Amino acid sequence: MSPVAELPELKALDRLCEQGAPYLQRHHLCDVQAGGRELPVVAVTLGNPSPAVPAVGFFGGVHGLERIGAELVMAFLASLVSRLRWDSSLHRLLESLRIVVMPLVNPGGLLRGTRANPRGVDLMRNAPLESAGSVPPLLGGQRLSASLPWYRGEAGAPMEAESQALCDCVQRELLSHAHVLTLDCHSGFGLSDRIWFPFAHTAKPIEHLAEMHALCEILDQTHAQHAYVFEPQSRQYLTHGDLWDFLYTQACTQPGRVMLPLTLEMGSWLWVKKNPRQLFSKHGMFNPLIAHRQQRVLRRHVAWMDFIMRAAAGMPRWLPLPAQRADHEARAMLRWYRRESVQ
Repeated sequence: MSPVAELPELKALDRLCEQGAPYLQRHHLCDVQAGGRELPVVAVTLGNPSPAVPAVGFFGGVHGLERIGAELVMAFLASLVSRLRWDSSLHRLLESLRIVVMPLVNPGGLLRGTRANPRGVDLMRNAPLESAGSVPPLLGGQRLSASLPWYRGEAGAPMEAESQALCDCVQRELLSHAHVLTLDCHSGFGLSDRIWFPFAHTAKPIEHLAEMHALCEILDQTHAQHAYVFEPQSRQYLTHGDLWDFLYTQACTQPGRVMLPLTLEMGSWLWVKKNPRQLFSKHGMFNPLIAHRQQRVLRRHVAWMDFIMRAAAGMPRWLPLPAQRADHEARAMLRWYRRESVQ
């Protein structure tokens, strides 16, 4: 039996690429080993490849245990593929936007049902980036053993194949554009749905704080009743090796580049409290196990992902002008950093 047949998400991704042709392009980034099988890491692109237009990237499945993240990105891609057949407004949007979709970053972890990849490495602790402050034990990333959670990999070793594939894809397909939004979809054992932005390795504000505040503002104005908590990850905890911190700092070395990375942390306690029996399953702590609840979660967040896609296309319209940046920065500091000391 082929690995694709044993991992339904890979088979579904190939089917979407076939259905979306000729508008979708499939990119084979690398292969990883899982249980004696070879699994591909794949990205899909569509829209205008010109560096003159903004770009947006959607990522899922970084943590294999959090299947809902991969399923959400797959559902969004399926929605786009369906609309390509009839939606003229989508085709007009794609003339002014590049889209990159990488829904199964960690196929080996998805196959095995583990947070880490098959080598025991947590991909979101794997970048060569050290925290500037004190991190929580284990949770912030550790190099003690791959048998313990949140293992970063050996010090000085190259990044894992999946991490490197994600970074190479972002560098090649997204950072060739001046304006970039990214969204990485996860679930966490929390009470709220959270939208995190860098930094995770320090409580210091990012260079593009004004731009991030402007994005938050158009979300609040466009979806006034949304329930997302929009904040820097450092308000919750600090970590070593965050891939998006690493990519953001690289983007900041390129003059004129504005990259705004977002992480969606779906609050899985919202599902567990309605079905407490999920606590007895490691999958149930991070995924809605009841079909109708999963469908409701997908509907809710797919609509928000459509907002992110449109916000990316409209970046030149809402990014603050130089004269507006100071005001956005001041309001952002009041909103997100007034109770914290900068580390």
